[in-house]
Amino acid sequence: MKVVIIGAGIGGLVTALRLHAAGVDAEVYEQADGIRGAGVGINALPHAVRELVDVGLLDRLDAAAIRPTELIYAHRLGPVIQRRPCGLDAGFAVPQFSLHRGRFQQLLADAVRERIGPDAIRTGHRLAHIEQDAGGVTARFTDRAGEPVAEAAADALIGADGIHSSVRESLFPQEGPPRWSGVLMWRGATEWPAFLDGSTVLIAGGTDAKLVVYPIAAGSTPDTRLTNWAVCVQLGADGDPPPRREDWSRPGDRTELAAQLPRFHSPFLDHAALADATAEIFEFPMCDRDPLPFWSRGRVSLLGDAAHPMYPMGSNGAGQAILDATCLAASFAQHADDPVAALRAYEAERLPATTEVVLRNRIGGPERVIDEVQRRAPEGFDRLEDVISPAELEEIVTGYQQLSGASPERVNRPG
Repeated sequence: MKVVIIGAGIGGLVTALRLHAAGVDAEVYEQADGIRGAGVGINALPHAVRELVDVGLLDRLDAAAIRPTELIYAHRLGPVIQRRPCGLDAGFAVPQFSLHRGRFQQLLADAVRERIGPDAIRTGHRLAHIEQDAGGVTARFTDRAGEPVAEAAADALIGADGIHSSVRESLFPQEGPPRWSGVLMWRGATEWPAFLDGSTVLIAGGTDAKLVVYPIAAGSTPDTRLTNWAVCVQLGADGDPPPRREDWSRPGDRTELAAQLPRFHSPFLDHAALADATAEIFEFPMCDRDPLPFWSRGRVSLLGDAAHPMYPMGSNGAGQAILDATCLAASFAQHADDPVAALRAYEAERLPATTEVVLRNRIGGPERVIDEVQRRAPEGFDRLEDVISPAELEEIVTGYQQLSGASPERVNRPG
């Protein structure tokens, strides 16, 4: 069995590792000219880390990342709403990791090349055409100038090529652009003095205005950390046409960002100084797509953001892609002689599960605890118990954990 994977992002690379571990040959094709350390912070929750530990990546993650000890949900004006332990401290059998997305991608790429071979990832290959018949599937690739460079024949093809997926477009040519929430995000990372215990994730503010700060790597001194931050602000209406594709992940406008920073106050750090000290900031629209009726057609299927792009709520985008990869490999192991049946089984399990997460994230994910408190107390509060009960808060968070597969009892399952 051989599988061609389109896209060398987190989902595509973990899929290659998972398929290899299951005895399935895998090749990854990436349109970029190389694997670069792009991006800023990402949180890998225990339900995703469990699958990475299963393929022997724990030591590499520990070397590259921070194990967060606590998550703080706070009102945008500062009062703490809830403090939750993370990872092992929360009763999980595996840790949670906060790390740089680009370093994570490079870590995975190194593992793929070591285990599968130096040519397992082929960069500079832009997907041009897919053909399939009863005997297999063939992908044809061009370079950036549109000149043919290669073709690959396989038993199945997986599109793990992101929210602007070419594979998805081949299955749904009339779908159109992603759906914009109206929220614009500014993000960056820089070395900064550690706040609190040096391993805390802070989320302050709800869906219409949110500040997120957390460390993603050790700093150059014991008292500093490479610190990731994000500011998300509702600037348009939900469902407005998204910005042009070329405007995604563009350099951020510091003047526009500076106008939004006074919305927030935190007793734990000077977020405005942190943003001002960041040499390179990015901005991009918070987008998803409507859930699909199916992912697979014959020998072709989708995975990760190509299948179910979602709003970045609950640290779940990359995590769901990693769960996709595990399920896909298990399906190929179960249907070793029938790739079409393997893809059907994979879709039957993962499509309904991720559809629920996509739709739940549109109303706020676990961060709805902040939205609900701010709805009741828009100017802050002195006593949280006068605003909302601990049971109500817990129900919102644990309900989302169950839905997304991130609860301790599900993550700590045997096998």
